[in-house]
Amino acid sequence: MTVKRRNHGRNKKGRGHVKRVRCISTGKAIPKDKAIKRFIVRNIVDASSLRDIKEASAYEAYQLPKLYLKMYYCIEAAVHQRIVRGRSRVERRNRAPPARFGAR
Repeated sequence: MTVKRRNHGRNKKGRGHVKRVRCISTGKAIPKDKAIKRFIVRNIVDASSLRDIKEASAYEAYQLPKLYLKMYYCIEAAVHQRIVRGRSRVERRNRAPPARFGAR
């Protein structure tokens, strides 16, 4: 039988079973190794509120804490929200990670 991907869309090598996680978007239970994972670091408050808080703060060099989120998406939700895209047969063989943007 023909195979679309050499890893069958999973990252499970030698493990018989993998725990499931919930998709952030749909709530679907998906295997953790199959889920599309994105780690998001952002400020707790938006930029305009951040400026107001800094002006009203008694401390000059106070750094507000950040929000750290690990997002899991099922394949359907990730494709629908354009987090990942479908690739051509030739491009699918490219296993290198995509170019990172916003590097400082």
